[in-house]
Amino acid sequence: MKIKLKIRQKILIYILTISAFLYIVAIGYIVVSSRKIISRDAILKIQYITRISADKVENIFDKELSLVRTFSQAFTMYRSLPQDQWKKIFLDMYLPVLHENPQIFSLWDSWEYKEFLPGYTKDYGRFVINTWQENGQVKWKYEERSMTGDPALYGGFKKNGIEAIWEPYLDQFAAGKSEVKLMVTFASPVLINGKYNGQVATDVGLESLQEVVSKIKPVEGSFAFIVSNAGIVAGHPNKEVLNKNIKEVFPNSITSEKIIERIQKGAEFYFISTDDLGKKHLVCFAPINAGKTFTPWALVLSTPITVITHEADNALYVSLGVGIVGLLLIVIVLYFVSGKLTKPIRRITTSLNRLADGEIADDLKIILNTGDEIEEMSKALNISVEGLSNKAIASTNIGNGNYDSEIHLLSEKDTLGQSLINMRDSLKKAKDDEEKRKVEDLKRTWTNEGFAKFADILRENNNDLQDLSDSIIRFVVKYLGANQGGIFLWNEEDKDDQYFELVSTYAWDRKKYVTKRIEKGEGLVGACAMEKETIFLNTVPKDYVEITSGLGGSNPRCVILIPLKFENQVLGVIEMASFNRIEKYQIEFLEKIGESIASTISSVRINARTKALLEQSQQQSEEMAAQEEEMRQNMEELQATQEEAARKSAEIENLLASLNESSYFIEYDLNGKIVNVNEALMNRLNIERSEIVGKYHSDGLDMTENQKAEYEIFWNELRAGKSKKIKLKINWKGNVTSFIETYYPIKDIDGNVIRIMKLSNELDDFKG
Repeated sequence: MKIKLKIRQKILIYILTISAFLYIVAIGYIVVSSRKIISRDAILKIQYITRISADKVENIFDKELSLVRTFSQAFTMYRSLPQDQWKKIFLDMYLPVLHENPQIFSLWDSWEYKEFLPGYTKDYGRFVINTWQENGQVKWKYEERSMTGDPALYGGFKKNGIEAIWEPYLDQFAAGKSEVKLMVTFASPVLINGKYNGQVATDVGLESLQEVVSKIKPVEGSFAFIVSNAGIVAGHPNKEVLNKNIKEVFPNSITSEKIIERIQKGAEFYFISTDDLGKKHLVCFAPINAGKTFTPWALVLSTPITVITHEADNALYVSLGVGIVGLLLIVIVLYFVSGKLTKPIRRITTSLNRLADGEIADDLKIILNTGDEIEEMSKALNISVEGLSNKAIASTNIGNGNYDSEIHLLSEKDTLGQSLINMRDSLKKAKDDEEKRKVEDLKRTWTNEGFAKFADILRENNNDLQDLSDSIIRFVVKYLGANQGGIFLWNEEDKDDQYFELVSTYAWDRKKYVTKRIEKGEGLVGACAMEKETIFLNTVPKDYVEITSGLGGSNPRCVILIPLKFENQVLGVIEMASFNRIEKYQIEFLEKIGESIASTISSVRINARTKALLEQSQQQSEEMAAQEEEMRQNMEELQATQEEAARKSAEIENLLASLNESSYFIEYDLNGKIVNVNEALMNRLNIERSEIVGKYHSDGLDMTENQKAEYEIFWNELRAGKSKKIKLKINWKGNVTSFIETYYPIKDIDGNVIRIMKLSNELDDFKG
């Protein structure tokens, strides 16, 4: 036999028992989960601190890279200056930087001989300017490097051509320094037209990094250090670890955790490590991606596990105490609450039974002020009663065809109310769509009939441009119900006087003969033609028609101008004014027939031009017969002229051949480089063309500073177009020969000097 229990009895027996069981399970789960969450949050906090600390170090690296990047970009501007001059400029720029940045141990630049030394063809070889601080003074040194080949580190940097942070190294960069330190180099390439020319770099002592990482101690017993891309420890509280590979710091985890591979990929990760004393540490890695480099470093933060789990252990004890107290409170609260729940629930049950029978009345509402869920139940019941009453009234109105009846949704989940709204909106939309369809059918019929009538007009008047224009404007004005209109066509008969001409107008149901001329770009007609777009004015000033449109008459309500375009060329403009508003579908109709009008006008004009050309062709045939005789006489004179030119050309060739045998000549470009030499000189000096072409005039000349200045003046005067004559003794492969040389500037047709020609003859007085 099934035992029936009251609500209060069920609460005390079932709910209390189940609640106590669930509460105990929940408290146990919460205690275990909270301990895990606290430990996880602590790890996330350490990871966050590691990432923030890595960002600080990254900002320091970015600052150093920004410095050398700025220099490398600025130095591209000094490429054309003499070396002595830009070397001094660079040193003047370096000195204040070294004074203001004490963390920089040295600042140096390296330049490829191939890019700066004329005639140097090797892919290696460079010169270096190194500046450093020593005992409060700034020193510098100039030296050559890589003369027998580039070292691997520099060669790799030159090949990549992007800024980089070099691996830590013991500084042996310049001899003569008072001490050798563990350094890190920040380098940026100097690229000119995308080609590597050199680099600018700073050497920074790892002491500056050590000072930064020593301050990173988020919790007791934690410490941080920095690892390079290749796994070299670059900053560590224990100086004995500096410059060692991280394999020696974590020998048991280096392989299993793939530490170096993760660092080189720029990954953020962590693992648990055990030190020599058996204590466990949480080791977090955060990448340091500085500037445009592709070799990330890493900041490492090591934290004792005992510090992380201390807070979780305290939370465990607190949670257990709270759970026991909470269980006692549940028992007490359920006992008193069960008695207060039953009375209002019985009232609500009665109203729900009546509502289930389909009854809707105001006395179904229940007013309770218990302030709990039962009060909310009564409010929900009251809202349901009001909502059903509203929906019943709305359903009746919709059934009577009143689609504007308001329906208030009880909430976003009110399915019945939403269904009624959808039904009302669907019926209303169907009614509106039917009305719109009728309007669209009328517009479509009007447009199709207009196209048919307009096609007849074009077909009947395609021989005479004036008749065609009159018929078009008369049809368009009448069919659109406008008041007046005009057609302006582009008149290009006179190439020096082209304009828009008003060829036909129609106004107030009669034709108006008006002479009207509008220049290109003038008024709205000109603007419509230039923009090739329709212009529609809804609001028209009182004096608009008289001033701008050129149609005259009364002030319209709206004005429209349609360009007549054929193959993207505007042949004319239709302008209409109306007291009635021109609708959008009428504008679209005008734009479509505008293309047909332009095409027909073009055809009519082409036919007229073809007829005129035929007449002109006949006239030209007669003129050509008369010109043939004149051309025959001109050909005889031309033949005589060509024979004379051939004779003179032969004389010039003989003169050049004699000059080539009797003299030596060399052709230089404006920089003094030999671009051509004659056979006589090569035979005299017993050399091949490849041995001299490409050499410079200055090659082999040992000059003092004064002689260099005079030599520069000598070439500047040649470039300015002034001829020169000098005596010169040449020692070529032990063969000493004396010449008298004459330099002639060669100019182009504009008078600009483009080459230097040198004629030489031997001097017997200097032989031997």
